[in-house]
Amino acid sequence: MRKVSVLQNKSFNFAKRIVGCTRYLQDKKKEFVMSRQVLRSGTAIGALIREAEFARSRQDFCNKMTIALKEANETDYWISLLKETEYINKEMFNSLNSDCCELVAMLVSTVKTSNEPERCE
Repeated sequence: MRKVSVLQNKSFNFAKRIVGCTRYLQDKKKEFVMSRQVLRSGTAIGALIREAEFARSRQDFCNKMTIALKEANETDYWISLLKETEYINKEMFNSLNSDCCELVAMLVSTVKTSNEPERCE
């Protein structure tokens, strides 16, 4: 049985929340363009983290985690835009944004550690 990291757990739970947000946006707000964008980027974070688990090399791991970080940053953009265009309320924004910022911070730390010279060759 494989051990699941805190980052994997948080990104998976965040993806579930993004799926719920997307359902809300599409069913209640009839918003389909931004909802697909936030769904794509928000679920990609965890998928990339999971993919990095079986990276072929340290460099491959670093690349996948860097892309996960970029997806998290993009998700933060879409969440902010959804709030500013009043598709989601302040409470939903604060909750999603808090989780997204936590993932960004964890990924920044992971990427920095992974990119240390003795780690990535």
